[in-house]
Amino acid sequence: MGWRCNGFLFVMGWRFIEFVFGSRGTNALYLAQYYCCDRPNPILQVLYLAIIGGTFYLIVYSTFNYIPGHYMGGYHRYTSLLAVGVGVILFLLTSFSDPGTINAENVFQYLSVYPYDNIIYSEKECSTCKILKPARSKHCSICDRCVARFDHHCGWMNNCIGEKNTLYFVLFLLWHFFLCVYGTIAIGLVLAGRLKELEVVYILTAYYGIENSFRSLAPHVVQWLINSYNTQILVMVFLAIVSLLLSGFFGYHFSLCISNTTTNETFKWEDYLGWQRKVKEAKASAEALKASLDDLSQETTKPQQSRWKKFFRRSRLEEDVEVVKNNIYDRGFFQNLYEIIYPLSSRHSFSSHKLKTG
Repeated sequence: MGWRCNGFLFVMGWRFIEFVFGSRGTNALYLAQYYCCDRPNPILQVLYLAIIGGTFYLIVYSTFNYIPGHYMGGYHRYTSLLAVGVGVILFLLTSFSDPGTINAENVFQYLSVYPYDNIIYSEKECSTCKILKPARSKHCSICDRCVARFDHHCGWMNNCIGEKNTLYFVLFLLWHFFLCVYGTIAIGLVLAGRLKELEVVYILTAYYGIENSFRSLAPHVVQWLINSYNTQILVMVFLAIVSLLLSGFFGYHFSLCISNTTTNETFKWEDYLGWQRKVKEAKASAEALKASLDDLSQETTKPQQSRWKKFFRRSRLEEDVEVVKNNIYDRGFFQNLYEIIYPLSSRHSFSSHKLKTG
């Protein structure tokens, strides 16, 4: 029901704009949609810089006054800036590095290092670039180029994630996960230090007569923190939520790396395995139908089978249809990780250069 409601609101909004502004309004919407969704644009890059810059500014403005504190050393003023700087560097490396662009000059290099498996990849030409498509590559409609070992187009990076920048992308996710965890723990320790320095627990128990137990003190302490340090609490909750999201993204992409699979290939394998499952189910149905007809034709010559045996006999249609995924690019845990760190095409390029100069 949710998607129907959203679709209805979208159509009504579109018609409202058309009614008020005419064709100019709808044309402007088409152009905005084309620019934001179908062409490279820096909108999400600017948004990322605004989020990380704004969050760090809030932390500096609201929390640095209490550093050094009871549990936090003064050096965290500098380590936090260094951590944010490393995160921005990884962002820039992922955004502006070549993901592995394939062109007429290097296409044979990629053809030699990534063989066709004739399952999800077979020899064919890119209809846009008019060159052979190496296995594991894909033409990105947004960037308008073929990318080696294509994973996906990342709007946040305004760049494709491919053979040559997958390492930067995975490190970006991992580092920002640690960055958010670091920020959450650091603010928590600052607030704990304020509780200790201001002797809040002692005041609540000695002057307000509250029982000295976690269950009795917790609601009053939380209320005091929210009233006195609401900005820090909001930033800490925000960082905790983002860290959970980043842990999921990193876990997914790391699992792809250790199995030498890309996001694009995951979708291809799902389509292929679904099609193979349907084919095997159709064959099993045909065999079951043939077996049933044979049983009917032989009923007159065979002795009657017990009704209980017929009842408990497993039908061929009920047998599990097993479809095997044969990923020829999976070379084992360590080899797969080594391929992410040192891509195959780079090794091939180095070997070719050595042979020419030798």
